Amino acid sequence: MIKTFTQDDVIRYVYEETSPEDNLLIEDALMSEPDLMTFFLEALELRALMNKIERQPRKNTVQTILNYSKHHPANPPARLRQT
Repeated sequence: MIKTFTQDDVIRYVYEETSPEDNLLIEDALMSEPDLMTFFLEALELRALMNKIERQPRKNTVQTILNYSKHHPANPPARLRQT
């Protein structure tokens, strides 16, 4: 039986979410299907680019969280806890 692989399978392979057995089959498919290999190379490049993205919250957001935590104790008194 010949198994065909989809782009979803290739993405799982790129993110190392496939079994060792599937890895071998996917690698064979990549070698024999140029379109799948092209998609694989693009997915690898996209993953590398996405790993370089750095995001930081706005200072206003951080300040809001700090203000909230300053005015709300982590462990409220037992009389204020809901049971």
